[in-house]
Amino acid sequence: MLQIDIQVLEGVFDANDKERIIRSVIRAFSDAAGGKMFENTSCRIHEVPIGAWGYADQINTTEVGLRIKNDTT
Repeated sequence: MLQIDIQVLEGVFDANDKERIIRSVIRAFSDAAGGKMFENTSCRIHEVPIGAWGYADQINTTEVGLRIKNDTT
């Protein structure tokens, strides 16, 4: 059984978003990997607490995550 773990910032994705992400990731992986991967792949989303994730000298916040998520450019 294959396990895919995804880490996201807390408070950025609601339950519907997470369900859509999980289903899409499993479908995409099984399409790429072939065989019986669809029924043998699980996916988990881990929410990282605010202040516990950063990059480029910036500590991520929910506001940063939402800004990135909602950027339509």
